[in-house]
Amino acid sequence: MSDRRIFRWATSGARVIAGTVVAVGFVVAVVTAAGVPWPSYERRPVEITAVPVPSASMLVCSGDLLALGQIVEDPDQVVVTSSQSVVAGAEDGAMVEFVLGGPGAPRAYSKEPDGSRRFMVAASGAATADAAFLRGYAASACRPPLIESWLVGGSGETGAADIVVISNPGRVAATVELTVFGATGPEVPPGGAAIVIPAGQQHVVPLSGIARGEASPIVRVSATGAPVTASLQTSITRTLATGGVDQVDAVAGPDTVQVVAGIPVMASAAAEGQVATIARVLSPTASGTATLTVMNARGGTPAREPQQLELTAGLPIEVDLGGLEPGDYTVEVTADVPILAAVWQTTGFAPGADFAWYTPAPEFDGTTMLAVPAGPPRTLTLVNRGDAEALVSVSDGAQSSQTVVPPRGSTVVRVATQGLVTLESTAPVHASLSLTGDGALAGFPVWPADTGSEAVVVYP
Repeated sequence: MSDRRIFRWATSGARVIAGTVVAVGFVVAVVTAAGVPWPSYERRPVEITAVPVPSASMLVCSGDLLALGQIVEDPDQVVVTSSQSVVAGAEDGAMVEFVLGGPGAPRAYSKEPDGSRRFMVAASGAATADAAFLRGYAASACRPPLIESWLVGGSGETGAADIVVISNPGRVAATVELTVFGATGPEVPPGGAAIVIPAGQQHVVPLSGIARGEASPIVRVSATGAPVTASLQTSITRTLATGGVDQVDAVAGPDTVQVVAGIPVMASAAAEGQVATIARVLSPTASGTATLTVMNARGGTPAREPQQLELTAGLPIEVDLGGLEPGDYTVEVTADVPILAAVWQTTGFAPGADFAWYTPAPEFDGTTMLAVPAGPPRTLTLVNRGDAEALVSVSDGAQSSQTVVPPRGSTVVRVATQGLVTLESTAPVHASLSLTGDGALAGFPVWPADTGSEAVVVYP
């Protein structure tokens, strides 16, 4: 072998060995780097947590009791049957009162905030009708305007003369759409589309005009431009005898738990053998299963076996709750989908009877305020769905009382005061006010106080 060939072999071998060493080193470096944390860089956007300045507290009442079809020359004209008497106030004194334009002349109340905190405010109204075509007692709470709300109650059948009442207390016009959930599902009827309500005005829509023939309608009220306050005046005439009147507060929205408290079953209704108690339930968007439980309000023990309900999306159903003994009751409906519910109760079916729709009571914790209107004897039903007892204080400024609501229980408290009442609870509870007398029936839930603004995160 020549020296030249030996040199070429040695050179090639050295290159191979060097390449192998480099390759092995590269593999070792990659494997090592994969197991070692690499420096990282995360760019986080600038964020600022701020508490917005709250707007003024606003409450709008249902207004006077109204009637349609009483003027032969103009049957569509709305007439006032009875004026509403209102109790209103705030935790530090009076509110600013103004009257909206419209047939019912509803009163509205506003209260400017104190810095970042709103004051507790409350208002409610009551009226008694004693006319040949409208008779009974009605009471309702004055509520804040909402972008969306639900009216659970009423009827579009013959004999009912129900009216949807919509008020715009704002400074700009609101455009409202009424969606009726009935026997064929949700529908926006021609009379419920694009209803323009000027600022500071009230507008009324006959329920029969948007839900004619519907036995169990539920109406969604959607507003754009400005929030509105909606309520339902419902009345019935059986043959030629009036059967009562009520003003039904709107429900803020569906939930998987609905607690309808303070339903009084009177001996006069129980003795007549007809269905005096009816629950109406709707799952607006999804089919599901619900459980309806009737409980004695004094203690919270079941009054009958729970009922399983099969719910079809968009179709309201009614449940016969007849046969209850005289007493006070709470109806609880729980479901695997968000639902709406309300309970209808009557004092009887003879001339001079009255009825009321009882809507769900939202849960409140801490302190809130209730306005108690004039009327028949009043009771406050407190429901505790939690596992710890709740100590609830009821104060009217002059005197205060305390009551213990046991875990998974309820109790009934007599309210002697007409005016403002402060409620303070050590645990979350549901509360409803009931007004019950001879031929007079009404009730409405207690809402939590909206006194603070929640912090929001701003990304500049």
